[in-house]
Amino acid sequence: MTSDDGVQHGRTERGRAARLRRRWDRESAGYDRAFTAAERRMFPGVRERLCALAEGRTLEVAVGTGLNLEHYPSAVTARPGGFVGVDQSGGMLGVARRRADRLGLGIDPASDLRRGDAQALDLPDASFDTAVCTFSLCGIADERTALAEMARVLRPGGLLLLADHVASSAWPLRALQVLADVVSVPLAGEHFRRRPMRWVLERGLAVEEHARTRAGVVELVAARVPATMRDVSR
Repeated sequence: MTSDDGVQHGRTERGRAARLRRRWDRESAGYDRAFTAAERRMFPGVRERLCALAEGRTLEVAVGTGLNLEHYPSAVTARPGGFVGVDQSGGMLGVARRRADRLGLGIDPASDLRRGDAQALDLPDASFDTAVCTFSLCGIADERTALAEMARVLRPGGLLLLADHVASSAWPLRALQVLADVVSVPLAGEHFRRRPMRWVLERGLAVEEHARTRAGVVELVAARVPATMRDVSR
């Protein structure tokens, strides 16, 4: 790639990110109503099961409207600084802040729920005990970079918690997902055939819990960064 090509690629990526951010801002008001209805049918109980595993200081990447907030242990959300949620969409964060206030959590809406890029977290190395991302890696342009960033900010032995829709274990559904990607990736940045579990295994994280449901379309992973691991780059 020439330098001119690199500049043009960077501009294209920034433009795509800005377009998607505006989309999430527009959809933030009605997101909960639309998504929770689908969630009850497709993957009930996944958020509760995954978030209950969080321990210590916790980071949630792509926190969105804060649908996970009520499912964390009280020890995580009881005090300012014990939980940090980042999202690229100001509209989504506005909903999350109102939810945190309504739930009476100890989260400081201004400092603990903040704008952030999953692919370049403005957070120190080894500063969290748990990192969480649910149903959002599918919509991040470079999910492997986002995973590496989550691992980077985890302390040695820290816990990575993931849940998402992934490439199905049934080939007829995978074929449909291929067709869906043709439309959804350019229009909405939504990928249906990713498998974060592959990255987890490649990087040598210790898997503590793993489950797939709905013909393998939904996958849940809980894995620890080894205490001796020093490089979890892409």
